[in-house]
Amino acid sequence: MSSKPRSPYRILAVNPGSTSTKVSLFLDSEEIHAESIHHGVEELAAYRRILDQAPFRESTVRSFLLQNAIDPASLSAVIGRGGLMRPIESGVYAVNDAMIEDLTSARFGEHASNLGAIIAARIAADAGCPAYIADPVVVDELEEAARLSGIPEIERRSIFHALNQKSAAREAARRRNSRYEELNMIVAHLGGGVSVGAHRGGRVVDVNNALDGDGPLAPERSGGLPAGQLVELALSGSMTPADLKKRITGRGGLVAYCGTNDLSEIERRMDAGDTRARAAFEAMIYQISKEIATHGATLSGKVDLIVLTGGMAWNKRLVEGILRRVSFLAPAEIIPGEREMISLAEAARSALCGDAVVRSY
Repeated sequence: MSSKPRSPYRILAVNPGSTSTKVSLFLDSEEIHAESIHHGVEELAAYRRILDQAPFRESTVRSFLLQNAIDPASLSAVIGRGGLMRPIESGVYAVNDAMIEDLTSARFGEHASNLGAIIAARIAADAGCPAYIADPVVVDELEEAARLSGIPEIERRSIFHALNQKSAAREAARRRNSRYEELNMIVAHLGGGVSVGAHRGGRVVDVNNALDGDGPLAPERSGGLPAGQLVELALSGSMTPADLKKRITGRGGLVAYCGTNDLSEIERRMDAGDTRARAAFEAMIYQISKEIATHGATLSGKVDLIVLTGGMAWNKRLVEGILRRVSFLAPAEIIPGEREMISLAEAARSALCGDAVVRSY
């Protein structure tokens, strides 16, 4: 590996999503170039498995480098979005063979984010620099009481928006002139799926499994469902198991009730007198608020801060509705947006300058 200059570091961040690949070049924490490359449904339909998309997605990243005259040899590090792997502690991880094997085999699940480490490793190999991931969705810091579901055959799993929850929590702590590890927070990531985590002393001790649709009703997720009625629906023969899972995790929530996940469209319908749209929107506020309030008990009433983040945190009506219900618990910080790219860049910078321990998978 060739020697690399010290700070300022040139960091390439790669974030593959279901229908896009986001790429950014940072000089330390300053974003110099950025692009979100959209992939059409027809374009992706040519690939049977998500893993099969790796060469195509990698080519889009290399095109980004070429179009912006970025010499790969100038990079200090490449960091990718972490995917579905075995449960791990929060932190920065060097991409290694064991990680690549678990992601390529999809033994823990298949998702576009699995490609993040794979693409990062390939570009870093050419650049002669380290490849990292940070705070993937499988970060697991649950306390033991949070794991028990009620029947031994099912253990609750920690799968959530760890990257953004951790980043938003650290930013909220900075705004309060404090350290993340010193505070108890309830952090709600409000996106297509909603995850609400109880952060105690720098660890997420309880959180809903947002990937599988657990927790509150969301734009695309059903949220937790009445168990008995769900079993009856599953056994009714009206849906295949795959269709039912899609109903819960991609076609539930606002999509199921209103046919759209667009909050602007939902608000337009509400303002035009659509009672169904209003009921669904208010139910989402209610369920998110209830999930937040639940973690008041998780943290034994010692809540320093509530943090609302994610794309839906830009929506004033939603945020105000939630705060009306939960402001009795603690003061709130609103940190809208997903912050994924800056979070990745800051993680890589911390690893390069020695502020963060680089963990081994």
